Amino acid sequence: MTVPDRSSLSRRDYLRALVAVGGATALSACTSEDGVEIPTGTDDPDSLPERQHAWNEFLARDDDGNVQPPEHHVLVALSLETETEPDDDTREQVEDALRTLEYAYEWSNEGLVFTLGYTPAYFDRFDGSLSESVDLPEPAPIVGEADAFDEFDALLHLASDHSQVVLEAEEGLFGDHDELNGIDVGTDLTGIFERVDDRRRTGFVGEGLPADHTDVDGVPDSIPDEAPFFMGFRSGFSESQATEDRVTIEEGPFAGGTTGHVSSMRTNLRQWFEQDNHYMRVQKMFSPEHAESELVGDVGEKLDTATELTDERIAATEDDARSGVVGHAQKAARAREDGQPLLLRRDFNTVDGDQPGVHFVSLQRGIEEFARVRKAMEGDDLDVTNLNNGITGYIFVDRRGNYLLPPRSRRALPPADPS
Repeated sequence: MTVPDRSSLSRRDYLRALVAVGGATALSACTSEDGVEIPTGTDDPDSLPERQHAWNEFLARDDDGNVQPPEHHVLVALSLETETEPDDDTREQVEDALRTLEYAYEWSNEGLVFTLGYTPAYFDRFDGSLSESVDLPEPAPIVGEADAFDEFDALLHLASDHSQVVLEAEEGLFGDHDELNGIDVGTDLTGIFERVDDRRRTGFVGEGLPADHTDVDGVPDSIPDEAPFFMGFRSGFSESQATEDRVTIEEGPFAGGTTGHVSSMRTNLRQWFEQDNHYMRVQKMFSPEHAESELVGDVGEKLDTATELTDERIAATEDDARSGVVGHAQKAARAREDGQPLLLRRDFNTVDGDQPGVHFVSLQRGIEEFARVRKAMEGDDLDVTNLNNGITGYIFVDRRGNYLLPPRSRRALPPADPS
């Protein structure tokens, strides 16, 4: 891909487009355009949390206290260059490369946060089976979607408020950039991992960014200017998210880690915004009562740290469906345990492939929990037409994958059963 034309784009949109393009040329253009000072990290790995997925404490918060995800995201698909089991030397190289990132960038949205997860295909190279303490099945259709799955070895999720950081980190890890935030790259991942370029995924989150993409086919002008997500509403309310404790594996050699799931989806935004009015969109995204009682506002600004899904609203799901419309959030909430959500979502918008979509990144203690929530979200058990069944008629899954995100101490090419 070529670097986009700067004259036709706003600064924010230009930086987003450079992340999507990737590569050394895009990094050069991004560094020249961004020009911000990035805080450096630490040379003491013990000062960082043992959980790779411990981001929340280090990210910004909105005015209501909800965690704000970093603005720029890259999912780098990785394939090991050998089919043999890794040895101590390769593990040391991977760990040194990752520590270089942590030395170069502060562990925060102003610097860089990242995770490295491994697919079931990665663990197949080992003689022994994956530890029984980990629920990591091969990816499979859950509700009859497309059967394209992530079957490479690993996935690196890079996230920062600064486009320059995610591009520089990616290029530095693969020998295409000599410095990370002014620090020499002593060790990288070359010779161990190679990038699977056609599975690289990018995206963005932030107020106003979706509305900046009306030049992309399938993105209508009617997206609210203040919306941080393509579907027009705020998301990630803290009381509607699982805590990092709740998604952490508690026992076995991978205690302190978690499992990740990534669903890459297209969204039919034109139908969503042009077929339905705001009242109907609120019904379908949240619940009929949210629309009737005007609980949401234009983009969810009336909601503070929760989606206001009471036990009564969740219990009314079947009745609402029989009455004609049921909400996406109220369906998913049926899978809660003791009133608590099971999933910690870190999804983001995308225009990969020049079409609007979302990369739905979810963390949970085990993949079975994701499948349980996904089935509840689908609502196959409800008596309602497809287009009135939450948002199921507007999103289409193209690809999905399952990952183990080990604790930091085992993140470098872990064996299937370290015990």
